[in-house]
Amino acid sequence: MRYRTATILLSGVFVALSSSALMADEVPQSGTTSYVTHFVFHPVSSVDVKGVGKVVALEAVGPTENLKGEPMFDKMVAKCAAVSVDTAGKKYIDGACALTDKDGDVIFSTFDTRDLDKSQPKMDCGTHTITGGTGKYAGITGSEPFACITKPTPAGEPAGSFAIDIPHNTSWQIIKQ
Repeated sequence: MRYRTATILLSGVFVALSSSALMADEVPQSGTTSYVTHFVFHPVSSVDVKGVGKVVALEAVGPTENLKGEPMFDKMVAKCAAVSVDTAGKKYIDGACALTDKDGDVIFSTFDTRDLDKSQPKMDCGTHTITGGTGKYAGITGSEPFACITKPTPAGEPAGSFAIDIPHNTSWQIIKQ
């Protein structure tokens, strides 16, 4: 009888723990949050025509940190490809990023430093547009105005590298198809 009672109790504990673990990995279907990505940008190649213009292909890598302590957009690995253009008195960076979580699921976005959300004046560096995702993020879309905070470049990085913290104010929705 004791063995049977212990088995029933143990089964109940297992079910409760399994349910809470599943709930912890659930992604809200919509929401808003703030997070920062700690990026180091590395130059990949460049074209420099003195007095005319310069373009640099960049790769950026860094971890994310949710500023509200929430799980969405927290502890992901961001990898971006970008192009920095400086010509005719204009300077901008455009590109795309993949944020990968611990399960290997990805959120994909494009960004444009000329696209500013005037309703968020502190987010004065550009906007990410979330265009889709994989796994639990399939069907995600959204907008992420962002700021750029220059940081010291870590020792040992290749010449031309630079570090930037990029805080985002994110709103998203997931439409399952």
